[in-house]
Amino acid sequence: MGTAGWSIPRASAQRFATPGTHLERYARLFSGAEINSSFHRAHAPETYAKWAAATPPDFHFAVKCPRVITHDLQLRRSRAPLARFIAETRGLARRRGPLLVQLPPSLAFDSRIAARFFTLLRTVHAGFVVCEPRHPTWGSAAANELLVRHRVARVAADPAPFSGAGEPGGWQGIVYYRLHGAPRKYWSRYDAAFIEGLAARLSSAPRSVPRWCVFDNTASGAAIENAWELQTLVNR
Repeated sequence: MGTAGWSIPRASAQRFATPGTHLERYARLFSGAEINSSFHRAHAPETYAKWAAATPPDFHFAVKCPRVITHDLQLRRSRAPLARFIAETRGLARRRGPLLVQLPPSLAFDSRIAARFFTLLRTVHAGFVVCEPRHPTWGSAAANELLVRHRVARVAADPAPFSGAGEPGGWQGIVYYRLHGAPRKYWSRYDAAFIEGLAARLSSAPRSVPRWCVFDNTASGAAIENAWELQTLVNR
C-alpha cells in the first residue's frame, strides 16, 4: 500500500516525525510507492539507484512508463524509448516492482499494435507489468486474452473508465489497484466504507501473488491518509 509519489503533506507530517528526506520518512511507514515523474521525464540510473538506497530492503517502486511511449507513439515504433526506459530503471535493482503502462482514453484496443508492443516489452523485461487502459474496447474478451498471453495484469481503477475496469483483469499473477479519488478525481478522499471494502478485496486476493494498492488522490493530500487507513485495516 502506498501513494503516487512520496510527498508528505503538512497535515500528515505528524505521522512521519522522524529525520530524513521525504522518501526516507515515507518508506518507514509504507512498503511501496509509484514513481509518476518517469511519465513526464527521464531519470538517470543514478537517480533511481539513489532512491533505492534510501529505502528498506523490502520496499518496492512501481514505475510509470514514459508518455512518449504510451501517448505520443501510442505503443507504435517504441523500441528505442522502451529500451532506454528499462535500462534507466535498472538503477532500482531489487527495489524495482511492476512497470505501469497507462494508456490514453483515446487509444482503442488494436490486437496487432498491442501484441507487437507487449511482445517487444517482454524481450527486454521479464518482471511484473500492469496496464491501465481507459478506452472501453479494452474491456473485450480479446483484449483480456492478449494481456493474459503476455503476462500483463489489468489495473483495477477507480473511477472505472469502462464497465469491469474497477476490478482486476488480464493476467492474474499480480493484483494492482489504482485509486484516483471520487467523486472529484485526484482530490476527493475515500470514506471509511470504501476503505473497508477495499481492505476486504485485498485480503481475499490470493496471498501467493503480489498485491498493490496505490492512491493517486494526491492533490489535496488525501492519498497519504487513505493509504494509512487501508494499511491499518489490512494489518489488523
